[in-house]
Amino acid sequence: MTPLRQQYLRIKKQFPDTLVFFRLGDFYESFDDDAKKIAEVCNIVLTGREMGTGARVPLAGVPYHAVESYLAKLIQAGHKVAIVEQTSDQLVDGLMPREVTRVITPGTVVEPNLLEEKRNNYLAALVADHAHAGIAYADITTGIFAATQVAQNDARQELDRLNPAELLLEVGSWKLEVGNFQSPISNLQSPDLDSARRTLLDHFRVASLDGFGLGALPLATRAAGMIVQYLQDNQKAALAQLTALRTYSTQNFMLIDPATRRNLELVATIRGGSVKGSLLGVLDETKTAMGGRLLREWLTQPLLDLNALNARLDNVDAFYRDTARRESLRDLLKRISDLERLTNRVAQAIATPRDVVAIRASLEVVPKITARLDVGEQGSKGAGEKSEIRNQKSEIDSCPDIINLVSRALVPEPPANLNNGGVIQPGYSTELDGIAEDWVANLERKERERTGIRSLKVGYNKVFGYYIEITTPNVPQAPTDYIRKQTLANAERYITPELKEYESLILNAEERISELETTLFKEICAHIAGAGSRLLATARALAEIDVYAALAEVAMRYRYVRPQLSDGDEIRVVAGRHPVVELTLRDEPFVPNDVLLSRDECIHIITGPNMSGKSTFGRQVALIVLMAQIGSFVPAEAATLGLVDRIFTRIGAQDEISAGQSTFMVEMVEAANILAHSTPKSLIILDELGRGTSTYDGIAIARAIVEHIHNHPNLGSKTLFATHYHELVELETYLPKVRNYNVSVLEQDGRVAFLHKIVRGGADKSYGIHVAQLAGIPKAMVHRAEEVLTELESQRETHNQVTRGGVQLALFAETDPVRDELAKLDVLSLSPLEALNKLFELAERAKKK
Repeated sequence: MTPLRQQYLRIKKQFPDTLVFFRLGDFYESFDDDAKKIAEVCNIVLTGREMGTGARVPLAGVPYHAVESYLAKLIQAGHKVAIVEQTSDQLVDGLMPREVTRVITPGTVVEPNLLEEKRNNYLAALVADHAHAGIAYADITTGIFAATQVAQNDARQELDRLNPAELLLEVGSWKLEVGNFQSPISNLQSPDLDSARRTLLDHFRVASLDGFGLGALPLATRAAGMIVQYLQDNQKAALAQLTALRTYSTQNFMLIDPATRRNLELVATIRGGSVKGSLLGVLDETKTAMGGRLLREWLTQPLLDLNALNARLDNVDAFYRDTARRESLRDLLKRISDLERLTNRVAQAIATPRDVVAIRASLEVVPKITARLDVGEQGSKGAGEKSEIRNQKSEIDSCPDIINLVSRALVPEPPANLNNGGVIQPGYSTELDGIAEDWVANLERKERERTGIRSLKVGYNKVFGYYIEITTPNVPQAPTDYIRKQTLANAERYITPELKEYESLILNAEERISELETTLFKEICAHIAGAGSRLLATARALAEIDVYAALAEVAMRYRYVRPQLSDGDEIRVVAGRHPVVELTLRDEPFVPNDVLLSRDECIHIITGPNMSGKSTFGRQVALIVLMAQIGSFVPAEAATLGLVDRIFTRIGAQDEISAGQSTFMVEMVEAANILAHSTPKSLIILDELGRGTSTYDGIAIARAIVEHIHNHPNLGSKTLFATHYHELVELETYLPKVRNYNVSVLEQDGRVAFLHKIVRGGADKSYGIHVAQLAGIPKAMVHRAEEVLTELESQRETHNQVTRGGVQLALFAETDPVRDELAKLDVLSLSPLEALNKLFELAERAKKK
């Protein structure tokens, strides 16, 4: 076995579950099973290498300069990759020393090509006991580090909001009900509370964690310690980014469960997972990557603080009213690079010269942005400017010291790689200028004196190396020992035996130049890293301004209005529109609708045909409320909205059905979740509940749920219930807070037109056959369906007449034990899920009678 093989196996033993990229010259090479996996995932050739007498092992290699594209494929496939680099130029026992410099995992990626610009790349950790869970998350590309502690049942909801790139999960403790949770999971041994505290104290170099708000959050402390420990083991350089830890309570934000987040398509469509077609796709007119990430965060965490919301709306309003200022600011923001991630690349010592120049170029735009914040369209203070914008402006620092340093030190358009040379600006370093100029000047002076050609030059290119260039008129004076190598339009290029003989010495000078440029570049980066807190504060302030200006732009473009918010119970929208659907219509305008939900009218039963717009209306109301609670204007003519603490939706069951659950089970689980967690301040959107069982079961359960929401003393949630069960319209006759609405239909000459208008009253027809006709069902089948429908309706009328005549038997006989049990049942003492289960049980028993 060769020494190289022994070195590799020693490192591989430390990382058994990680693919190892082993740097050898200009390639990263992998061996054995790692090579087979990498060849398969990256679609590269699997070869072999001799590693001792008769020992040939599988080999797969990728060029070092193209490694990012291969890393992207491996990370996307769920693999971790350890990068092994040469750590010294001096041989040790006949080998170059090599060590793992970092381990790349989905949550610790820093390469720009592996990241989405407008999306945070979170590494999250979860630690739980029997009742609670601690969650911490970090984005090492932006410096975000936060932690919270929640009830165990709410943990999945918060993880779904974060959608981390990687989740660290404690081994041997509470099992996370992941369901369709897509994030890669790393099972680790979490630190105990004392170890986690010591880890965090050492990292932040403080004597107490009380300043971070962790005093009463032991599980959150352990989760945060888990993240720091994981980074210490895998990517120490990233720890420099985590300079602060923010604790938060989920109770300060509107809670949105995974089903609702998906059903409302807040940041991605249900089909395809695309941003286009989602609410984020409509609202994201941000010009910077930082602004895009912040807007996504706002969308997933609507506020419950009325003052904070009005401050956001004031800022949007200021830009909405001042078109010239908004447009000029947005033009300037386009020139701002991703300051957050660039600053963090500098701090992690992985920035390129172009990264540093991008920071300088961005900072040069900042004074123009602050000037536009100061002055409105007419040269006076901007219309409607509020304190919040002035607060953001106070956080902005153009960092003139960094602009000056980088302008003096780096060439305006540096190469992509520091090793290519030519990075440092002439005149910045006397020593560097001397090295670079002395040997050229000496050789040129010597050859000019020898030949008498004053225009003679010494140059260099990668093809010929060093050469002597003589203009065409002076070619006859070229000495006989000059060897012609290249003919140009106006000159000839030569080499000489002496030049080739001393070229190695010259190249040594080039090596010295490269070493000095590297040293100088590191010093420049160190200075920028020292200003990291100023740069990140500037980046965050610019991100907020970007979001405010973007929301104002959307509001102006699509005719949104400012909502009037309160702590009351009323949701009143005049001529509301669905923000996404209205943009997809080409041949006809979107039909707006009003809604009024209040303490006295808290439940609307909405009946009407399929395809008429019931589902769109429910989602529309939910999206308008949510948009208002991120600080956005809303698609309506007017909106007065009491703050909502939770939004629930029960719409569709595609994902869970594909996971093996029946439609009915999915509906019941989601309904139970809604009833267990809704409050009088919640908004509930129910769409076609009860489809997964028989008609009578469905009606019974739907009716029981509406009655429970209406009658329970701790509920009365604002509810829109879209249903095809026309029998539910009877609820309005004995439940005073229920109102019937339907989607209007125009019938003329046997044809049906859906008007998409929500009007008072219940629908008396389903129009299912008309929908079938619109869908393209053959005419013969449609005609037969109409015959069957006529027959069934006739039978139903006969049955109703018998019932009205008093002949129909009671559902339960006087001595029926099911009825007796129902009479004794204390409904208010049951949980929502227990009530549903009991109802289902009694219905099944009654059917057997």
